[in-house]
Amino acid sequence: MIPLLIMRHGPTKWNVEKRIQGSVDIPLSAEGRVAVESWTIPVQYRSYHCVSSPLSRAIETANILDLEPEQNDALREMSWGDWEGRHLPDLREKLGHEMAANEARGLDFCPLGGESPRDVQARLKPWLQSLTKPTLAIAHKGVIRALYALASGWDMCDKPDTKLKQPALHLFSVDHQGVPKVDDLNIMLAGDY
Repeated sequence: MIPLLIMRHGPTKWNVEKRIQGSVDIPLSAEGRVAVESWTIPVQYRSYHCVSSPLSRAIETANILDLEPEQNDALREMSWGDWEGRHLPDLREKLGHEMAANEARGLDFCPLGGESPRDVQARLKPWLQSLTKPTLAIAHKGVIRALYALASGWDMCDKPDTKLKQPALHLFSVDHQGVPKVDDLNIMLAGDY
């Protein structure tokens, strides 16, 4: 089993504004950079091979933590297509029953012109199969949720059994076939998100 530690990037302006970021390449905010500077990776994980999403907010988070990430597109945030930059409550109000029915699809929820969590899982599986050494991944909320669903069997139709906190590290074990298992969630980092 290969240890996989995954965490979310630091805060951006759009996080604070509660805008859907998706695949839009939004950098960390000034406040986000300060927050990440207060985070500390526990000693036992500092030697892990670092991989990040190619989006600047993930790379910048790694760099602030003195990590040199290898970029991998499998860790890119879920695309929200035409809904990127929008507010989820506004979409729910505008789309009404259509949005409710879409959200009730869980893993198959799909924003207009975007991808579903199941699509994200399909993108992650070859990467998970390729892991050969303990890895620290810096990614995005949608990627972490898709990985957690893959490891736990959560169908995303309701709330997860365990709330995935931020900022935090989430530890999984991945077998030689790329199947993840939850080891430890919500390993807290210093700082607020």
